[in-house]
Amino acid sequence: MLGRIQAGRFAALLLIIVFGLTLRRFGYAAGLPFFLVKYGGSLLWGSMVYVLLALAVTALTARMPPAGIAVLALAVAICVEFFRLYHTPGLDAFRLTTAGALLLGRVFSPWNILAYAIGIAAAYAFDPAHRPSSPERR
Repeated sequence: MLGRIQAGRFAALLLIIVFGLTLRRFGYAAGLPFFLVKYGGSLLWGSMVYVLLALAVTALTARMPPAGIAVLALAVAICVEFFRLYHTPGLDAFRLTTAGALLLGRVFSPWNILAYAIGIAAAYAFDPAHRPSSPERR
């Protein structure tokens, strides 16, 4: 059963990444409002952090419950957001690249933390290991 859960998480990770990149790349051109593109992308980024951590933690040790993974994901997301307040020439140059903007972002925003929290909560809610019917519930 754990293999099926990990496969589902990996499929979810791929979908989240595709939706996030598509939203950021084509959202404005499709006429979507700024709020949806900006914070929808942040919500998906938070979901991605949860799923990545769930995959990694479960691969290393199956002892952390999904709620613990959600708390860890939120801590990582908050740290990344506050890391935006730290500036060096090299780091700022990386932030100007597409990869840097997608991974680290450019400007600190407390609203991003809220969007991350919502995305993490959604990923937690849909995590098959969290569902009460799952025999693998931890």
